[in-house]
Amino acid sequence: MRRSARILLIVAGALLLVCALAALAAAISNRSLPGAPTAPEQLTPADATRLREALHLKEALGEEVWPGWGRAAIPVIVWNRDYSFLVGVEAPPAGWEALPEGVDGLACYRRTSSDPQNFAVRVGDAWAGSMATKQETDAFLIDMFRDMLPDPLEPIFPFRLLIQPSEVQISGVLHETFHAYQATLAPGRLAEAEAAHRHGDAYWQADPDMRADWRRETSLLSEALAAPSDGQAAALAADFLRARQERRASHGLSAGLVAYERQMEWEEGLAKYVALAIWRAANESQGYAPVLTAAVDADFAAYRGFPKYWKQEVAQMRRQAGREGETRFYYTGMAQAVLLDRLAPGWKVTALADGAWVEGMLADAVSAFPQTVE
Repeated sequence: MRRSARILLIVAGALLLVCALAALAAAISNRSLPGAPTAPEQLTPADATRLREALHLKEALGEEVWPGWGRAAIPVIVWNRDYSFLVGVEAPPAGWEALPEGVDGLACYRRTSSDPQNFAVRVGDAWAGSMATKQETDAFLIDMFRDMLPDPLEPIFPFRLLIQPSEVQISGVLHETFHAYQATLAPGRLAEAEAAHRHGDAYWQADPDMRADWRRETSLLSEALAAPSDGQAAALAADFLRARQERRASHGLSAGLVAYERQMEWEEGLAKYVALAIWRAANESQGYAPVLTAAVDADFAAYRGFPKYWKQEVAQMRRQAGREGETRFYYTGMAQAVLLDRLAPGWKVTALADGAWVEGMLADAVSAFPQTVE
């Protein structure tokens, strides 16, 4: 046998061995995957402490992220497919029963889940942020992929790669509390944003022809986020805004479709900004001490994973330019808000006022920024 053929056989054998070992490792790991809770009428200890950590994080660093939101008393609901759990209210609203033992030291109320959702929901006279528990989310993702996989692949598919860090769920809870904050301070604006979803079908029919232009916009946004100086960030933000105007003009977007973009960036982009900004704040804080630990939750890294996650999110923003769906606006709204932190730090004072759009505030910030040659 020639030497080159022997080398190829050795390489092929090594690859097969690696694949076999990876499949074995995945099969072993899959034995301990999260599933539906065995006692759904109670929160698991990890989910209960994640809930308390979300409230603790908002109380400790929320004002730094968004003045007013941090100190706002916003109830929170976390839910699984069978039960919803409510904290942050003084007395149980109609239909909720008190849990005598509470949840991880918090007064808590429970009811059976009926069409639960991740958003702001009305609870009595208040708005609450509502979010699935991490166990429910993990189990849902795993079940969804299991349904898509051929039967022979299911035992060896590395499902654990689907499980997100606990910080994703914790910041997700706070994302939804920001929607409750929007609903409380700007109810008309949030209602208008929700009504704007009616333009979705028409928008996504027009979208395929715009995707090359959208890629240009998100590329400029990501470059602005990474710019080494404020002047360069402002210049790239101006390029982004011009590219956006050109896209809308060249494709003849109607006023309704333009409003749809603006509404989604205001509604979802700002909430995503808050979720990432508070994770960043916890990562950068010298004095913040989480109440959640890795001993309670192996998926929790005390916010140290933020830099890696941020890079993934910026990359995801660029990918969304070629995909259908409103998730695109979560990212573009968030990115513009991050740029506003850099170029116009007081922008949040008017962000919920009538007529304040994220792109409009960014345009004002860019036009007011000193024009220097770098």
